[in-house]
Amino acid sequence: MVSKMIAENPTLLGSRDQRGSTPLILATYYGQEPIVDILLNGGASADEKDASGNSALMGVCFKGFTGLAEQLINKGADVNLRNAMGGTCLIYAATFNHPEIVKLLLDNGADTALKDTKGKTALDHARMQGSEELIHLLKS
Repeated sequence: MVSKMIAENPTLLGSRDQRGSTPLILATYYGQEPIVDILLNGGASADEKDASGNSALMGVCFKGFTGLAEQLINKGADVNLRNAMGGTCLIYAATFNHPEIVKLLLDNGADTALKDTKGKTALDHARMQGSEELIHLLKS
């Protein structure tokens, strides 16, 4: 049904809610892998951002949806995008203690040197969380 809706109304992909979220951002936020697949295959950009500069990949890194992170990266999502606060996917995955996603991001070129607007890197955030596993991953 969703794929038929997109085919009949391609402008649906570019629609936004009051926070600037696209259908893709909303689908990823709620962990809807089949809908994400339909949207990406229907032409949705993996790097669209909401009004705060957050991408779908940033949201799944925050939420811990490893499968969706893989899906977005495989469709070309930029692992080094930054939001209005300078946050990156790696910073969010480290802050919310998602080691599988941190590994995935690092394997796909995430830059460990990027800092948020407070001057903190993903390693700094991992240290603040006291996560020895993430500290080790981010140092290696």
